[in-house]
Amino acid sequence: MEVTREEAVRRLEETVSNDEPIIGAGAGTGMSAKFAERGGVDLLIIYNSGRYRMNGRGSLAGLLPYGDANEIVVDMGRQVLPVVEDTPVLAGVNGTDPFRQMDVFIEDLKRRGFSGVQNFPTVGLIDEDSQFRQNLEETGMGYDKEVEMIREAAEQDMLTCPYVFTEEQAREMTEAGADVIVSHMGLTTSGDIGAETALDLDAAAERVQAHHDAAKAVDDDVLVICHGGPIAWPDDAEYVLNETEGVVGFFGASSLERLPTEEAIENQAREFKSIEFRP
Repeated sequence: MEVTREEAVRRLEETVSNDEPIIGAGAGTGMSAKFAERGGVDLLIIYNSGRYRMNGRGSLAGLLPYGDANEIVVDMGRQVLPVVEDTPVLAGVNGTDPFRQMDVFIEDLKRRGFSGVQNFPTVGLIDEDSQFRQNLEETGMGYDKEVEMIREAAEQDMLTCPYVFTEEQAREMTEAGADVIVSHMGLTTSGDIGAETALDLDAAAERVQAHHDAAKAVDDDVLVICHGGPIAWPDDAEYVLNETEGVVGFFGASSLERLPTEEAIENQAREFKSIEFRP
């Protein structure tokens, strides 16, 4: 059942006022969503990378032409939304999709029971100095389209929690009406299919703080949380939150479903293989 934007924001603000972190969890399967909700997460996010990730592929598969990202989210919603009881569910929307009437698509997501949106796949993960990124921006498939998508969703009274990668993007998304700014530090490290190249935690904390300050300069009510890169485990998130001021939570996708699944299944298999018996 859809949680309204007003109710979702009220809950998030109450979480912060209780000195608790806002925790969002990516859900690539109904099982992930069900047990993340039982664990007390504040937000659930469905996006195409969750499907690739839980099929053993790197999350960046979601940026490549392996499927229609927006259609995959709709299909995943059919699997995930029915098992969620009372947690706001966000749809990862490919805002640069040139074959969607975005206002109609967002209205459809809301009708299906999504409470909000996030911008994923996002061109923000592509190096701004690369020729490829520059060509995307020049040919109408740039980050500005993602900002427009967030603005449209906000106008349709959906909860908006966009990824930002720079201070300028933090300002733009806040101006577009974002409720929660998610400061993205890049592909999550750790595990079997995690990244090896990333910032260290101190550099990540500094960058997260810069994004926070830029967003708050536009709207002091906006909430800012962190995600990705070296912030992979609970201790990492705790460190970054304690090394920043005003950052109030963490969103984990790989961190909340891939990494614990990798460990749990491997360890369970080893335990079964260690059974002692007499044939």
